Amino acid sequence: MMSGYGFVEWFRPGDAARVEQVLPQIEDAGALWLRTHLSWADYHAPGGREWYDWLIPRLAQRIELLPCLHYTPPSLSRTGQSSGAPKRLQDFADFTDTVLTRYGQHFEHVELWNEPNNLLDWNWRMDPGFDLFCEMIGMAAHWARRRGWKPVLGGPAPFDPYWLDLMGTRGLLELMHAVGFHGFPGTWDSEQSTWAGWDMHLGEMRTVLDRHNAAAEIWITETGYSTWRNDQMEQARRFERATRAPADRLYWYGWQDLQPDVAVQEGLWFDPRHYHMGATTAEGQPKLLARLLTDGGLARLREVTCLSAPAVARHVRPMLITGGAGFIGANLADACLSDGEEVIVLDNLSRAGVEQNLAWLETRHGARLHPMAADVRDEQALSDAVREASAVVHLAAQTAVTTSLLSPSEDFEVNARGTLNLLETLRATGRRIPLVFASTNKVYGCLDDVPLQGTPPRPVTAALARGLDESRPLQFATPYGCSKGVADQYVLDYARSYGLPAAVLRMSCIYGPRQLGTEDQGWVAHFLIRSLQDEEITIYGTGQQVRDICEISDAVAAYRAVLAGIDRLSGRAFNLGGGPGNAVSLREVLAEIERLTTRRPRLRTDSWRAGDQAWFVADTSALRKATGWQPHVPWREGLETLARWLVRNRVPGFLERVEA
Repeated sequence: MMSGYGFVEWFRPGDAARVEQVLPQIEDAGALWLRTHLSWADYHAPGGREWYDWLIPRLAQRIELLPCLHYTPPSLSRTGQSSGAPKRLQDFADFTDTVLTRYGQHFEHVELWNEPNNLLDWNWRMDPGFDLFCEMIGMAAHWARRRGWKPVLGGPAPFDPYWLDLMGTRGLLELMHAVGFHGFPGTWDSEQSTWAGWDMHLGEMRTVLDRHNAAAEIWITETGYSTWRNDQMEQARRFERATRAPADRLYWYGWQDLQPDVAVQEGLWFDPRHYHMGATTAEGQPKLLARLLTDGGLARLREVTCLSAPAVARHVRPMLITGGAGFIGANLADACLSDGEEVIVLDNLSRAGVEQNLAWLETRHGARLHPMAADVRDEQALSDAVREASAVVHLAAQTAVTTSLLSPSEDFEVNARGTLNLLETLRATGRRIPLVFASTNKVYGCLDDVPLQGTPPRPVTAALARGLDESRPLQFATPYGCSKGVADQYVLDYARSYGLPAAVLRMSCIYGPRQLGTEDQGWVAHFLIRSLQDEEITIYGTGQQVRDICEISDAVAAYRAVLAGIDRLSGRAFNLGGGPGNAVSLREVLAEIERLTTRRPRLRTDSWRAGDQAWFVADTSALRKATGWQPHVPWREGLETLARWLVRNRVPGFLERVEA
C-alpha cells in the first residue's frame, strides 16, 4: 500500500493564474508529486521557451516534479502533426538534452513520451513495429541516464503487456528507472469489460519487467475517475483503491476539471467525461476527494470511503432522508431513529464537517442507520435508495445564495434537477411514497413591496402583524431562489398531476445543535462560532434585518407532523418559522451573544447582498391549524442551548481562554 500520492495537471502556455491557484491546493491536499507535460511542440512555438522558463522552476519550488516530454513540433514531424515521429529521430534526444541543461536542476526523473500506443499521442500507423519509437526514446533515455537523470517510460493506454514486452525485447526497458501505467477503471468504455483489477494488471506488468529489468519500478502515471454523473463518492473510492495498488508511485489525473472552453485532443466536448476528471471543479471548488485529502489525507479518505450503500432487510421500510448528514437532516434522523425507525441517510458529504454528524448518528443508533454517500443528481443511486423507502424527506440542496450567484448552473442542477430526479424516481416505483420537501422563504423574493417602519423594521400594516402567509405571491430572486422555487412548484405539481403524496415546508432561519454555520448559510451558528473564537463577523447591510428564527427541535417536529398527516396535506405548502414571537434582528442576536459569552463580538460592515430581505416573519397559522404544530423554544433559550453545545463540541478551547 502506497503512503504517498501525486497529481497530474497539464498547464498550457498562459495558464500562470491557474498555476498560482491550484499549486497551493495540491500541496494542501498532501500530494508529494506533480506530473505535468513539457510539450516539445509548445516549447518551439512563439513564447514557449519563456513559458517553461517560468513554469518549471515555479512548480518545483513547491513540489517534486515529473515533466513528461512529448508532442513533436509539426514542422519537424513526418506527418505534420504532433503525434508523428520526427523526421530526424535524434531531434527528440537533442530536445531532452536541452531540457536537462535548462531545467534539470528542478527534477530528478524525466518521463519520455505519453501513451505511445494511443494514436492521438503516437501515430503508430506510420510506425507499426514501433521501430522509430524505440530508436527515438532509446537515444533520449541513454543520454538522460548518462547525464545522471532517471528516465521514465510513458505508460501505454490501454495497458498492453505485449507492447511492453516488445519494448523489453528492443532493449528499451533496461534503460528505464520506472515504467508508467495508465488505467481508468469505471470511466472509459475501453476498460469497462477488460479491467481485471490492479493486482492482475500490475502483476502482468511486473512479470514483463522482471524479464527485462527487474530493478525497474512501476509508476501509475495516470489513473482517475470522471464525476460526469456526479458520483463524487465513487471517485474518492477509486482513488483510495488506487493507493492500495502494487506500484511504487501514484499520479491521479487530475486536480482540476478541464475548463469548458478548452478542447481535448478529439475536439471540444467530444466526450463530457473528459471535463470532469478533477478532484476540484473547473471553478476550483473542491469535490469530495479534494476535501477529504485536504482535511486529513489518506487516513481521512479511508475513514469516509468505507461507507457503503444501504443494506436493508427486505421486510423493513426505512425512511429516506436526502441531505441527511446535514444540520436539519441529522437532527431529523436522530429523532426518527430514537423512536425505533430505520433510516437511510443519503448525502454526498460535500459540506465540510457533515461526516461528524454521520459518525454521531452511527454511534447512537448502529445498524438501524443506513448511510449512503451519493448525490441526488446520480439517478441510479437515487433509485437504489428509494426502492424500499416508506417515506422521503428531501433536504439535499445547494443552500447558499452567494454560491448560486457564483455558479448558477451548479445551483440549478442540484436544487432543481436533483429534485426532479427524485420525483421521477418516486414515480417510477409505482408506489405512493410520501414526500416532504424543504423549501425556503426565498421563494417570496426580496419583499421590497412590503412597507416597513422603525428600527429594527416592522410592517406598517396590521395585517402583517402575524407575518407573511402562504397566499403571498411567489417572486423568485437570485438563482438560489429560482432553483428552490422551481423545485417547490414541481413537488406541488407532482402531487396534483401524479397523485404523489407530497407537501412543502418553506423555511425561515433554522438554528440549533449540529449546525456547522458559515457566512453563507446558518448565520445564527456562524455568529456564535465566530464570537466564541474571538473572530471578526461581517455584517452585510445595516444588521437590522429581521428574521423569525426557529430552533431545530421545533423544525423537526414540524417535518414529522406533516409527514404523519401527508394524506390530508398532500399538495399544500406551509411556512415554517419561529413566528412573531421569535422575530429578531441580527443585531439583537449579537447583543444576546455578547451576554452569553461575556465578550463583545468584533464586527465589520459591508454592503447589502443580492436577494437579502430587510424583514421576513412567517405566519405559521396554516401549519398550526393543519397539524397542531407550534414553536415551543423561545429564541433566547434556543441560542443559549446552541452556545453550550458549540462550547462542548466545536469550540472546546473557549472555556480555557476565558479562564486564562
